[in-house]
Amino acid sequence: MSSTMTIRLEDDTKDRLDKLAEATQRSRSFLAAEAIRDYIELNEWQVGEIREALTEADRGEFASDTEVKSFFDGWRRRAG
Repeated sequence: MSSTMTIRLEDDTKDRLDKLAEATQRSRSFLAAEAIRDYIELNEWQVGEIREALTEADRGEFASDTEVKSFFDGWRRRAG
């Protein structure tokens, strides 16, 4: 099942969407729905990860200063 929703876009964004729809031979509606799905998926994941990190922090599960320093020292060495 699907529902209809009206959104307001800046003229430039609508023009870009029109051009992309034409180039991909997809409808504006299809592209907008796909973009919204991707946005929601990404942000749901991010919010979930933040909540999990806060839960871990509330339990006192932190890396020590030594562990953090060691991690970044190794990262700097690999980065060159």
